Amino acid sequence: MFKYYLAPMEDYTGPAFRKLVFQNGADLTFSEMTRVEGIIRNNKPTLAKIQVFDNTPVELQLLASNESQLEKYISNFKPFDGFKGFNLNVCCPSKNIIVAGRGGAMVKRTEKLNKLINIIQKENYSVSLKISLGLNKFEKENKVYLKCINETNANYYIVQCKYASQKSTEPNDYSILQDCVDTKKEIVANGGIDNLNKVNKIKKIGCKGIMIGKAAIINPFIFSELKTNSKVTSNLNQKKLNDLVGEYEKLSLSYDENEKYFQNFLKVQKSKKFE
Repeated sequence: MFKYYLAPMEDYTGPAFRKLVFQNGADLTFSEMTRVEGIIRNNKPTLAKIQVFDNTPVELQLLASNESQLEKYISNFKPFDGFKGFNLNVCCPSKNIIVAGRGGAMVKRTEKLNKLINIIQKENYSVSLKISLGLNKFEKENKVYLKCINETNANYYIVQCKYASQKSTEPNDYSILQDCVDTKKEIVANGGIDNLNKVNKIKKIGCKGIMIGKAAIINPFIFSELKTNSKVTSNLNQKKLNDLVGEYEKLSLSYDENEKYFQNFLKVQKSKKFE
C-alpha cells in the first residue's frame, strides 16, 4: 500500500501537530531530529523532542554516530503505544553537523551506518534512513546515495531528492528515484511534493510512499486531499481550516508542549509561505 508520511521538521512537528495531521490523512509521523548524546545526558530540551502524549504512529528520528551512545539508549528504550521504529538522519545540511561527519556527511559512511543500524535491529526495532543525494553535485553525480542504499541494511529508505548543499529554492530531482527503486529496497520519496501530479509520477516510478514537510505546515489537509483528490481548504471551506487551528491549539495546551510549535504554525498560516 502506498503510504503518506509527515516529515520531521525542527520547531514544527511536535506531538500536537503530529496528531493533527494523522487525523487528517497522514499514515505515519516523525519526531524532530534528536541527538542521542543529549538523550543519554537527560538534557531536558532534547528529551522534550521525543515526548509522546498519545498513540499517534511515530518514528523517532535520531542524529547518531557514536555506537556506544546509541547502544546505551536503545538497550534501555521502552516502546510505547504508537511507536513504529527509529529513523536515522543522514541528510541534515547544517555545517556544524556535516563538519562532524554526521547528517548529510554520513551518506558515504556505509560501514558506520551498518553498525548503527545493527544496534537498533538487534533489539528487533525497525530502522529507516532519511538520506540526501550526497553533500554536493559531485557526490550526486557519483551516486553515493545508491551506494548507501545498496550497502546498508535498513528496513526502508527515505530519499530526499536534493544534495545537502542545495538551496531550498532549487528544484528537486525526482529522476534519481528510478535507480533507487531498482535496488529492490523500499523507497519513500521526499522533497517538494505538494500536488497530485507529483504523487502520481512518484507512484509510477515504483516508490512505496511519499514524505511531506513544508507543504503540510502550509496546508495540514494535504494528506487527505492527495488521497481523495479533493480540495478541503477552498474559500468555501475556510471554516474547516479555522476549526483545525482551534483544535491544534487545544491539543497543544492539553499536552503542555512548548508554545513555539503552535506559534510557528500560525506564522506560516498568516503568510501561507514557509521561509
